[in-house]
Amino acid sequence: MEHRHLGRSGLRISEIVFGNLLYPHDSTPDETVLGALRTALDSGITTFDTADIYGMGRSEELLGRALAGEPRDSVVICTKVFFPAGNGPNGSGLSRKHIREGIDASLRRLRTDYVDLYTAHRYDQETPLEETVLAFADLVRAGKVLYMGVSEWTAEQIGEAAGLARELGVHLISSMPQYSALWREPEARVMPACQELGIGQIPYFTLAQGVLTGKYLPGRPPPEGSRGGAELVGGRAAFMRRLLTEDVLGRVQRLRPLADEAGLTMSQLALAWVLRHPNVAGAVIGASRAGQVSENAAASGVKLDPAVVSRMDEILGPVVVHDPADA
Repeated sequence: MEHRHLGRSGLRISEIVFGNLLYPHDSTPDETVLGALRTALDSGITTFDTADIYGMGRSEELLGRALAGEPRDSVVICTKVFFPAGNGPNGSGLSRKHIREGIDASLRRLRTDYVDLYTAHRYDQETPLEETVLAFADLVRAGKVLYMGVSEWTAEQIGEAAGLARELGVHLISSMPQYSALWREPEARVMPACQELGIGQIPYFTLAQGVLTGKYLPGRPPPEGSRGGAELVGGRAAFMRRLLTEDVLGRVQRLRPLADEAGLTMSQLALAWVLRHPNVAGAVIGASRAGQVSENAAASGVKLDPAVVSRMDEILGPVVVHDPADA
């Protein structure tokens, strides 16, 4: 497993980041989740991402159990705050109250005294940015948080927050956008702005919810037990419908010969494509089976031939999302 600096900070994270994502009412057995986490450790993954909202705290609790026997200085623990994870009108957002209460609850579940990276899961339109960044700064001074990150913020929001953070002595070092060979929105503004500011990317949905693994075939129903075959609601359903079209699936299958020629699986090809970007520090994976974790971890260190990247872009070009408003 190779490691990269996160932005211009001194923090090094594994190129493959394990995302312990559980949906609010996820029924995946504890032992299945713990088994995937143990395999991640055995595969050399040192960086683990979660959030208080994942599984309504269950994701953090299981991650805490899995890492309990690991030396604290050998792993990087990342969690997030914003979505409703508490009670009452102050149980969500990025107010000082919710951030302070959120970190204490997360630390209890994670069984640790501090998190390496604490991420603002979304931008809070109802709380002054100064209040949010100052609350993060106080957590850094208290030793509960080492670095600050953001997720799905615009380039303008990131720039303003970075300026405030510098004034307060806080290191804003990461951005977590959705990014894959099929979803390239961050390339237009977020990545260039972050590159200039010394902020690194830790993208999620790097396999486009499994579509880039090639397991969804055109003209056939989604595999049983897959995300595409599950009952989806809200934004997740719309996102999967956009991906599970005949055109998208057909073009993804045309990537298989490229993967074979490179000696890679489809998943490894997709992850190596993400990791080729100079502003990306680590690619988040999510897996429920040990074999998937090991396979994805092997994408670390893979250097794609520029000709392969060009061919991938050519094949996928007509179905790539650059601006969600046009999708």
